[in-house]
Amino acid sequence: MHEIAEQLWSHVKATWRYRWYAVGFAWVAAIAGWSYVSVMPNRYEASARVYVDTESVLRPLLAGVTVQPNIDQIVMMMSRTLISRPNLEKVIRMADIDIRLKTPEDREALITRLGRDLSIRSAGRENLYTIAYADRNPQEAKRVVQSLLTIFVEGSLGDKRKDSDTARRFIDEQLKSYNDKLNLAESNVTEFKRKNMAIMGSDARSFYARLGEAKNALSQASLELKEAENGRDAIKRQLTGEGEAVPNLLDGSRGTTDNSAEIASNPELDGRIQELQKKLDNLRLNFTEQHPDIISIKRMMEQLKDQRKQEAEQKVKEAKGRKPSSIAVPTQSRNPVFQQLRVSFAEAEATVAAMQARVAEYQRRFEELKVAVNMVPQIEAEFTQLNRDYDITKSNYEKLLSRREQAQISGDMETNASVIDFRVIDPPTVPSTPAAPNRRMLMSMVLLGALGGGIAIAFLLSQLRPTFHDQRRLRQVSGLPVFGTVVLVWSAAQKSKWRRGLIGFMVTLISLLSAYAAIMGALVLTASRA
Repeated sequence: MHEIAEQLWSHVKATWRYRWYAVGFAWVAAIAGWSYVSVMPNRYEASARVYVDTESVLRPLLAGVTVQPNIDQIVMMMSRTLISRPNLEKVIRMADIDIRLKTPEDREALITRLGRDLSIRSAGRENLYTIAYADRNPQEAKRVVQSLLTIFVEGSLGDKRKDSDTARRFIDEQLKSYNDKLNLAESNVTEFKRKNMAIMGSDARSFYARLGEAKNALSQASLELKEAENGRDAIKRQLTGEGEAVPNLLDGSRGTTDNSAEIASNPELDGRIQELQKKLDNLRLNFTEQHPDIISIKRMMEQLKDQRKQEAEQKVKEAKGRKPSSIAVPTQSRNPVFQQLRVSFAEAEATVAAMQARVAEYQRRFEELKVAVNMVPQIEAEFTQLNRDYDITKSNYEKLLSRREQAQISGDMETNASVIDFRVIDPPTVPSTPAAPNRRMLMSMVLLGALGGGIAIAFLLSQLRPTFHDQRRLRQVSGLPVFGTVVLVWSAAQKSKWRRGLIGFMVTLISLLSAYAAIMGALVLTASRA
């Protein structure tokens, strides 16, 4: 530690030898620096404060109905992207700065300077921002801040509405696309059902259920056909005499009936024909001529008409060959029981024919379903896939419809109500005193730099022309032993000269400090007057 102190003291004494060089350099540097600072142009800073209110009462009221953007994030992004090249070009036009631009290079330089000097920073609390800009012309600085403030307030809302319009247009395009897809899916499902109607059926029942129903219907129709055939055979046996005997004797009063009554038509047959005609007319309203019931009724009517015609012809023949006094011989054909059996037999024949047609139809349907049983799994899988695609498309379409309504309400809310409220706390103002340069600080820095530079010059000269001030330093450099030292004895004239030199140095140094004090006083006085 002692050696370090001695070494430092040695350097101080060596630097002191070149003190006049140091003070001379300090004077030159100080005068040059103060002159430069004094001619530096003044820069006036215009500033404005704006508060962004994001606590809108509509946001909680319309929660879940509209799209709720992250307002704080939007405001932060706007503040960070405000000083961009497009915005700076707008500022140049709005502030009328472009009238003095001559070349594209001037425009680029101005944009670069605006991007460097313009600033938007937080003012110490949430959503409170300060926009500032410094320029030589205070009015121009004010116009620049006003233009940037206008862009910040109005441009951000315009961009937000533009984003909403873009989102709505995109949703409309997607809705149109999904509408076409939905129509195509519905057409595919309808066409598939039409092509496979025989297998799928018109209701929601499964194929195997309809196959079981067809089998049960066939069995039931076969059983009813068998019963109808048995009834018909029983009537046939009665007509041929195999069954119960049919009485064929008539009273004498029946044989002496009037010719006109015998020749007249049978009211019973006429009534049955009329009744069947009414049924036929009713069935024709709902079915075609190929329906089994219509075919059977027409067959029964033809049989009854033939029977009525035969009876009429028989009565005419009998009336021609009968004598007035003779007694009619009863025949089996004129027996009312026999006639009733014939009518019943005709009805049974028609019923059997209808049941046979029904059984044949059920048999055909059952065979078709049996043939198509191997195609059912593939058809059901294709139908399931079509329904799945249709359901997905329909679900997406309905979601897009809901989102379009939300986007519409959100756009209306942004247009008619302020979701983000910009409040200008302090309009753009320019103080009367310049914000830059800070001449007092710069003058002080010039003085300190001049003194430091002078000391550095003196130290550098001491290193270029070294001297020995003690025997220890001499011994270290030469490496030889020092046997003794010779002390210089100052004369009175030399001491007087040394004192005058020291006084001159101090006066020079104090003059430099006095000049600095005078300059600082002048600056303070100028600032107070302003």
